Amino acid sequence: MKKFKIKTGDEVVVLTGKDKGQKGKVLKIVRAKDRVIVEGVNVVKKHVKPSAENPQGGIMEKEAPIHISNVALVDPKTGKPTRVGYEIKDGKKVRVSKKSKQVI
Repeated sequence: MKKFKIKTGDEVVVLTGKDKGQKGKVLKIVRAKDRVIVEGVNVVKKHVKPSAENPQGGIMEKEAPIHISNVALVDPKTGKPTRVGYEIKDGKKVRVSKKSKQVI
């Protein structure tokens, strides 16, 4: 199983692509394909046939996954993208922002 420095619920910023600069919360991580689903980013329209749970059918909008290399964690102090490091504090391994050295 792959280990990522970004976790579900983290605030991230998109670095490249059509949604460059947008911030959002990580909703899901697809480890098998190295992708993340970010709230409000890479929204696609999907045509849905009428079914039991969706009797009307129609066009739905939902977030599509983007590659994990195209997002960066937001620094809690500055609000800008940052890389992630690890430190041991009080006997626990914690994630730390490389820019501001603050615990994430």
